[in-house]
Amino acid sequence: MILKVLAAETDLNPATNVSNATVVRLYNGHSAALVITRADSGSSTIGSFTLKDGETVYVEKDPTDLLSAASNGGSVKAAKVAYNIS
Repeated sequence: MILKVLAAETDLNPATNVSNATVVRLYNGHSAALVITRADSGSSTIGSFTLKDGETVYVEKDPTDLLSAASNGGSVKAAKVAYNIS
């Protein structure tokens, strides 16, 4: 897998647009599963999903959309990345 990182890693505490990313790599470093929410720039929820502990996923979103964790957002690491081709 090739990963092109486009900005410094951050976390989801508080909610963030992750440097206006359209693709975000998320890693849950917490000891439990966490609910991740995608919201528009006005904080209206678009959708959510559960990220298992130790899991890494890639999320596509609009640049101004916000990502947040229902709890322990500091444990969720987020990085703006380019589209992944594997």
